[in-house]
Amino acid sequence: MAPDQTTAAPVPLLSVRDLHVRFPTERGTVNAVNGVSFDLYEGKTLAIVGESGSGKSVTAKTLMNLLPRTARVSGEVTYDGRDVRALAAEKVKHFFGVQMTMVFQDPMTSLNPVKKVGEQIAETLRYHLGRSRSEALEEAVELLDVVGMPEPARRVSQYPHELSGGLRQRVVIAMALACQPRLLIADEPTTAVDVTVQKHLLDLLDELRRNRGMSMILITHDLGVAHGRADDVAVMYAGRVVETADARTLFFDMRHPYTEALLRSIPRIDDPVHHRLDPIPGRPPELIDPPDECAFAPRCIYAQSDCLGGVPELSGLVGLHRFACLHPTGTERGMAAMSSNRAAGATAAGLPVTGSGGGSG
Repeated sequence: MAPDQTTAAPVPLLSVRDLHVRFPTERGTVNAVNGVSFDLYEGKTLAIVGESGSGKSVTAKTLMNLLPRTARVSGEVTYDGRDVRALAAEKVKHFFGVQMTMVFQDPMTSLNPVKKVGEQIAETLRYHLGRSRSEALEEAVELLDVVGMPEPARRVSQYPHELSGGLRQRVVIAMALACQPRLLIADEPTTAVDVTVQKHLLDLLDELRRNRGMSMILITHDLGVAHGRADDVAVMYAGRVVETADARTLFFDMRHPYTEALLRSIPRIDDPVHHRLDPIPGRPPELIDPPDECAFAPRCIYAQSDCLGGVPELSGLVGLHRFACLHPTGTERGMAAMSSNRAAGATAAGLPVTGSGGGSG
């Protein structure tokens, strides 16, 4: 009989542990990111989902070392076993923009308005890979062709204002892919385009990721964007990860009421005409000196008194479905919380009572 062989657990390409980001202001300290942890594996896509102000983009900019000098950062970020914050402090020349790159949500702020798009792509190739000007321009045409730009040889001689929003975003994607990165961070890459172009760009990013074997972090406020394109999903609220799981588990067995509320707020193609959307009541919390309680409790129609007794921690098995909620949806405690609040008059207070169950995080 052959001896037992133990398969080594896969090592994540990117590992984030207990990341905190704070910004001092005249009003107080903004706690933008509070203890975020996640892993991203080779060739996989992680979607980070949440409303504006939840800390998604700050997390991404922290990974790329793009925060202002006033930011106070703590925690551990490792890429392929290397300390990313140490690489940033040492000003390692060919790491950011080569190994790890980023696509921003507004291409007009990412592109220089007085430089032709071909020159901007070529500049990346010349700086990081040492290409000559003619070689870089030739590669710029090839890259524009790869990202589906019509007439790429002509487009390299155009300025950003001569292109539509969708074409400008393709230029930004071409720039990000120029040095064959292993990790691409896409921060709301389709915000400035219409829904048809949005689908084309998301399909393009997914195809490029698969063809090139890249890993990708997809940042979005829309759970619908993450569906079918992400391997794993992390839901952020008030600077914290409140639920994380593989995509199939999260969409079919979500447990945090904020995740459920995000999904309910998405318009469905089978909704009747003039159907009212189901918005999340209230507003996101203030991140200056936040209270020591569940941040979603004031907006959660299923909140109970114990939700105000402290900040819930992510629970569940490491690497599997984890959620920060005392009364998760789909459980006996969640259903009891729902029934209790209905009896207390949640409907009379004007709060929508929908879904199969819920609780406060």
